[in-house]
Amino acid sequence: MYLIIDASAVTIKLDPSGRWHVSLLVDNLSIRQEPKSDKSIGLDVGITSLIATSDGDKIDNPKHFRRLRSKLKKAQKSLSRKQKGSNNRHKQRRKVAYVHAQIADSRKDFLHKLTTQLVRENQTIVVEDLAINNMVKLPLLAQSISDASWGELIALLTYKCDWYGRTLVKIDRWFPSSKRCGNCGHIVEKLPLNIREWDCPKCGTNHDRDINASKNILAAGLAVAVCGANLRPDGRKSKGQLRKTSDGKKQKPKS
Repeated sequence: MYLIIDASAVTIKLDPSGRWHVSLLVDNLSIRQEPKSDKSIGLDVGITSLIATSDGDKIDNPKHFRRLRSKLKKAQKSLSRKQKGSNNRHKQRRKVAYVHAQIADSRKDFLHKLTTQLVRENQTIVVEDLAINNMVKLPLLAQSISDASWGELIALLTYKCDWYGRTLVKIDRWFPSSKRCGNCGHIVEKLPLNIREWDCPKCGTNHDRDINASKNILAAGLAVAVCGANLRPDGRKSKGQLRKTSDGKKQKPKS
């Protein structure tokens, strides 16, 4: 491995958990572009499944914050009982910060491994250009979206695709990837988030919501890559609204 280090670009930082970090700005000459591949993939990000792929796979969301929430809560409760200004409170504050660091480190490690695998296996990766900063303002979904760290996922894919000679395509956030039938192109008017599986009222095809969305994202992304333009909803009015059935899992057309 060959590194060119700029000695003037060295940053030393002490984080709240008491760990020292040294950052160096380097030119890493060991990075080589991956061999060309004819494989393309569409990704639909989510909360239950972190991503669903156009290959039909789903990657579970590790939910790092939820996994360590009880440990964090216990540490914070202990902190609240310490006398302000005391050494014990200072020590406990570091313990709380350490749990936060564990959550962040686990999340980064998982996302780095996942994105590296995706970039190495696919020549073209297609994602939606989501307004994540606006989405986290929703009270019911804010914590789950932040824990999934969609923004970090996209950021890692962006620079790794640049490193390894891959193509990352972002399609318009208003493209109806979930509501469009991947078989016939029919667009339903409504598809609530609690509906995870639905039947197309036009052709009758059964869809897994996330897998169908990822396939539509891939198709739209390939069109964007060829045409050099973005895609927006085509404005076609859907025929036959879908509705929720009694089991809450599947939709059927209104009669």
